[in-house]
Amino acid sequence: MSWEKEIEELRQRQELAKKMGGEEKIARHVNAGKLTVRDRIDKLLDTDSFHEVGSVTGKVSYDEQGNITEMQPANLITGRGKLGGRTVIVAGDDFTVRGGANDAGIREKLTHVEMMANELQLPLIRLVDGTGGGGSVKTIETEGRTYIPAVRGWEVVVDNLSTVPVVGLALGSTAGLGAARVAATHYSMMVKDTSQMFVAGPPVVARIGEDLDKNQLGGSDIHTKNGAVDDEVASEEEAFERTKQFLSYLPPSVHQLPERTEPSDPTDRREDWLIGAIPRNPRQVYKMRKIIKAVVDDGSFFEMGRKWGRSVITGFARLDGWPVALMASDPYHYAGAWTSDAADKVLRFVDLAESFHLPVVHLVDIPGFRVGREAEEQATIRHGVRAMTAIFQASVPWCSIILRKAYGVAGAAHMNASRFNLRYAWPSGDWGSLPIAGGLEAAYKSEIEASEDPASKLQEIEERLDHFRSPFRTAERFMVEEIIDPRDTRKLLCEFAELAAPLRKTGRPSFGVRP
Repeated sequence: MSWEKEIEELRQRQELAKKMGGEEKIARHVNAGKLTVRDRIDKLLDTDSFHEVGSVTGKVSYDEQGNITEMQPANLITGRGKLGGRTVIVAGDDFTVRGGANDAGIREKLTHVEMMANELQLPLIRLVDGTGGGGSVKTIETEGRTYIPAVRGWEVVVDNLSTVPVVGLALGSTAGLGAARVAATHYSMMVKDTSQMFVAGPPVVARIGEDLDKNQLGGSDIHTKNGAVDDEVASEEEAFERTKQFLSYLPPSVHQLPERTEPSDPTDRREDWLIGAIPRNPRQVYKMRKIIKAVVDDGSFFEMGRKWGRSVITGFARLDGWPVALMASDPYHYAGAWTSDAADKVLRFVDLAESFHLPVVHLVDIPGFRVGREAEEQATIRHGVRAMTAIFQASVPWCSIILRKAYGVAGAAHMNASRFNLRYAWPSGDWGSLPIAGGLEAAYKSEIEASEDPASKLQEIEERLDHFRSPFRTAERFMVEEIIDPRDTRKLLCEFAELAAPLRKTGRPSFGVRP
């Protein structure tokens, strides 16, 4: 009465599935510098922690006696496992089986893994390689029909963005739905030279007269600069490590809070060089990342999206062990002015912080929006207003440190002034509706034109107004709350993290993440 025979058949089917696309296709895949999907899962997750779901799904042929003669495994492997001791959901494309195309897929499996993450409230990691469940022209022949496009289950993909952390790794040539699954994430990566992403690949694009290879059309150098993908990595192993780091700052879902780690860096650590970190010459640049690393817990800064929207730096960090979302200006790019790309970067990052209950630290040096014809052509004000709206919609605790400039509408967006926030300024603070040098000619036009020496008059007016630029004049009227010694910044930020910790609230955000 034993069921051992059926268990033997189960094991036989599982072994057939593990052969993936066969030795020849696996060898071709590995020779292209890529890991197989099963090796990827093994390297990503903690040892022996993967529990596969749907291990025998595929297309099977039988003889007249009902014995298996051939099996084409489904080209999506799904399941649960541990990453750094925390449970995560994994969906991995198998490029060795029909290049990840739809005619080798099991549609329900793709929807099921998204629902698994959603219902179990666990982070989702997509290992995308191929069309990722997308279409193939060959499907017309194999199915004997065509169809009106529909992405069934996409509503769960959208809902996951407001429910659980989602990471997308483009690990090969991703197109169509595969590319969309990479983009519909909170954090995404591409492997330099071996990963590409496009709406349609080179053969299709050739039909419109563009003769390009895969990297020319959709390489990581393109998409990490336009914001479609967050970061470029040198290897798949680096992508797995960064995935682990990213998730370590976040809760498993919006229904929990980010965890504090054991503090290892004194909160009262002072970096003496910070007193001279900001040059007295307002046109001189300085290294903001060096300042960031000086004020957060040692080694805790995790930057995201370094190659796009470069006048704004975004990433996670820890303050006395508490995880925070950190945003800062980078004067090396447009002096820190917000471009259209930078504004989009701010919007997406603030949405991420809001969704997963991370307090925000903003190190401010914003001379305004980028100006000029190109900035106008890029609708900078529209993108900027959207970013400012995200900041005003955010409810997480917020602390701004004004290091230097805060000018105009973009400068005003350094925080939501209609709610209580902590705000400090360094003695190098410089703010207003617009810089004095940029507005003199308009404000004092008649006086300058009436002068016998307009250039000297302009200089005289500028020197006269400079006396009123001291941040202490602003502090006298309580228009800036506190001016601080830059060397005290870390201590005050750690206090902010401590004050913010009990104010964090679990639950779904009032608005979803905008990918």
